[in-house]
Amino acid sequence: MQVHELSRFALATLEILAFLFIFVVGATIIIVAVLYVIDRSQTKQAIRHNYPVIGRFRYFFEHMGEFFRQYFFSMDREELPFNRAERSWVYRAAKDIDSTIAFGSTRDLSKPGTVIFGNCPFPKLSTDSAPPGEVTIGSGCKQPYTTRSIFNISGMSYGAISKPAVLALSNGARMAGCWMNTGEGGLSPYHLEGGADIVFQIGTAKYGVRDEDGNLNLDKLRMVASHDQVKMFELKLSQGAKPGKGGILPGGKVTAEIAEIRGIAVGSDSISPNRHPDIDSVDDLLKMLATIRDTSGKPVGFKTVMGATGWIDELFTTIGERGHECAPDFITLDSGDGGTGAAPMSLMDNVGLPLRQSLPLLVNKLKEHDLRDRIKVIASGKLITPVEVAWALATGADFITSARGFMFSIGCIQALQCNKNTCPTGITTHDKDLQSGLNPENKAERVRSYVKNMVYEVGVIAHSCGVAEPRQLRRKHAFIVSPQGKSIPLTELYSSETSIVYN
Repeated sequence: MQVHELSRFALATLEILAFLFIFVVGATIIIVAVLYVIDRSQTKQAIRHNYPVIGRFRYFFEHMGEFFRQYFFSMDREELPFNRAERSWVYRAAKDIDSTIAFGSTRDLSKPGTVIFGNCPFPKLSTDSAPPGEVTIGSGCKQPYTTRSIFNISGMSYGAISKPAVLALSNGARMAGCWMNTGEGGLSPYHLEGGADIVFQIGTAKYGVRDEDGNLNLDKLRMVASHDQVKMFELKLSQGAKPGKGGILPGGKVTAEIAEIRGIAVGSDSISPNRHPDIDSVDDLLKMLATIRDTSGKPVGFKTVMGATGWIDELFTTIGERGHECAPDFITLDSGDGGTGAAPMSLMDNVGLPLRQSLPLLVNKLKEHDLRDRIKVIASGKLITPVEVAWALATGADFITSARGFMFSIGCIQALQCNKNTCPTGITTHDKDLQSGLNPENKAERVRSYVKNMVYEVGVIAHSCGVAEPRQLRRKHAFIVSPQGKSIPLTELYSSETSIVYN
């Protein structure tokens, strides 16, 4: 009896499986047939028209290719914009785990452009080392800003990045003792909640300090300046991702809260003007800087990407004629090789000088016009590892800021979806489900560790070169490999005469 019932059960199971098989096959045939008709009748994509259904896999594999290359096919130092070796160092530094390597460097030390530091025969002992020295920005302001911080968080607006990302970065910056730039999206409660020192960025749309017509509202500026955490104001002229074009935040990322902070409509694309409508000359720029400084009482500077250089001479000459008090308190120099923001490929790939060329040029111009002590230099652009930060300090920067480095520190996997609302790590999306995996408390610790280990390892390079702390690095301490294979000292490569090549 039991055997008979078991046989009946087995037969029923087989019948069900057969039905499911027929159903799946039938559904598949119907779906394929529908897709065949759709593909064959459309004329927008030739591949799909000529190879119905099968042609769709081409677009799937094209999309998946970047992920396969990232994890399976690329060597450690092949990828762009950041290779696996660079990302791995940031991940280890952020997790505060061992960052030593064995069996020799995988870096090609003969590749043109490679930075090599010249070690001293008598390096500094740990007992001789010193913390980074204090630097004061805007000494002539009512409220100057003094800090020891070397490595800081560059502009990423609330909107471009998510609420938990802002909270993680602001808390981490407070714990690390560095500053955080708001980006052009205005000051959110989450910037302040973390307790970090804040640099408020005024973009071309003047979000957060604008009137209904997009002009600078001095009352709103005073309100922002009234926060003790807001230490400086940065007037953004241009950024590395898109020199000559304003910020772009797709409408899908403009939530009600973000719209209120920015003063725009919910769900509408947030597209800033190509430049400040009220700044069309060196004279206009100096007037705006003076207005912001006088209204806020705090240091003010501007952010730019170097392209045409004649205006820099004009600016510095004008400052020399009017007096150093009218000068910007700092200049943030971004690199023309891209950044976190959504941008047209034509600009991201082809416009603006890379920092390797523009930073020494700017520093040389400041020295030439006797403004080097008056104007501090903040270098920004792909400086996420100790050697790049050390190079920038040796070249003449006072501070370094990074956006993508800190994104890596809180979990970015370089999925290249920053311009969409689909970031798988929750950093650049406002999808609550995707954000749920980003724990601000845990990630804040990683931000702190990243800064700590960065400063420590730049210090290791400095000690090897025979100086006590990172800000004592000079051009004489480093070399760059030339196309001919010879390592050229920065003092020779970045001389005033050599810099003319970059005009």
